[in-house]
Amino acid sequence: MASSHTVLMRLVASAYSIAQKAGVIVRRVIAEGDLGIVEKTSATDLQTKADRLAQMSICSSLARKFPKLTIIGEELVVWVDPLDGTKEYTEGLLDNVTVLIGIAYEGKAIAGVINQPYYNYQAGPDAVLGRTIWGVLGLGAFGFQLKEVPVGKHIVTTTRSHSNKLVTDCVTAMNPDDVLRVGGAGNKIIQLIEGKASAYVFASPGCKKWDTCAPEVILHAVGGKLTDIHGNDLHYNKEVKHMNSAGVLATLRNYDYYASRVPESVKKALVP
Repeated sequence: MASSHTVLMRLVASAYSIAQKAGVIVRRVIAEGDLGIVEKTSATDLQTKADRLAQMSICSSLARKFPKLTIIGEELVVWVDPLDGTKEYTEGLLDNVTVLIGIAYEGKAIAGVINQPYYNYQAGPDAVLGRTIWGVLGLGAFGFQLKEVPVGKHIVTTTRSHSNKLVTDCVTAMNPDDVLRVGGAGNKIIQLIEGKASAYVFASPGCKKWDTCAPEVILHAVGGKLTDIHGNDLHYNKEVKHMNSAGVLATLRNYDYYASRVPESVKKALVP
């Protein structure tokens, strides 16, 4: 058991450093001015030069340090999103962008790193850019100040670029005081832990396991909860399908309130 803990902490430390380097790549591509945008499946599903270079850097660095690790190997699986919030990245909404490295053991998300390459970018030309948030279940989450939405306020954060009728119906059913439409799963979880939103509601297929693994750990480490729209836990073993086909529901507090308001029509439309 001690050996397993040692390997995990070595992996988390490496992921922290590697995510920071990926964040530098993300900023460099913007600075160079050539994003190298290609469409993957649609005009809203994009890939940039930063995605490709950051992915290569992360995977090659992990492979060198942990040659027996399967990156998505055995019971320990690493889920990587080199640039979460790609569409927002291409549109200059840089505070939406994150680099995500999640670590799962026996299908459960247990450690995660979120790098925000452009954190503090609106503070002026002399501001130091970027921060890295990390967490391990049973240990805690670090790199930010935990805040909560004021009691009685219901602020929902949801997708900016992948909305549809199911998403709209589910958000409306929450009877929110305000709705924040932003990019990136990592960014939305940060909104929860920093008191900008009380629930992340995405009632649609679309986000994938590499979008949710690291953010889930950070949220769970501070007492929050992330599930699919039915209330089922997400699983991260290497054989699992990559798509979160039954959407995402996440909160820092009061999970039951939001789960109870998910319409039955939405649940019937989304098959786990």
